[in-house]
Amino acid sequence: MNQLQRLERSLGQVSHPAFEIGDTVRVKVRVVETKAATKKKDKEEEKERIQVFEGVVIARRGRKGAENFTVRKISFGVGVERIFPLHSPNVAGIEVIKKGQVRRAKLYYLRDKKGKAAKIAERDFTRTSKTVANTDKKEESAVEEPNTSEESE
Repeated sequence: MNQLQRLERSLGQVSHPAFEIGDTVRVKVRVVETKAATKKKDKEEEKERIQVFEGVVIARRGRKGAENFTVRKISFGVGVERIFPLHSPNVAGIEVIKKGQVRRAKLYYLRDKKGKAAKIAERDFTRTSKTVANTDKKEESAVEEPNTSEESE
């Protein structure tokens, strides 16, 4: 196994919430601000803060450690797109706000749309996985069956 494969494996272990194209996400990004020294003796000051960028995921590309996703939002009437590396240390966190129902892998057509035409239909948003929900239904049906047989006796 070469170094690149080892690096990809280690980066792939960072857990981010599952999000897809069309979802509205809130990305928290670490921003380092440097304040220039006013005098020769002063040192540069560095401040780190978290900046939030909320918008619709219009594209994902790459794989494993090199995966990027593009988020688009409208800011003061101007469309703003930003590309984030998924496994970057500068990405402090990702929150899924809404799940969108789309039929395409890339939503570049949203760049030309305005107002209501640029909205994406919302789909059901549950935080549990489908497999967990299916096993719960099976357990409920198994519990109900003995009760019906006792009533008939």
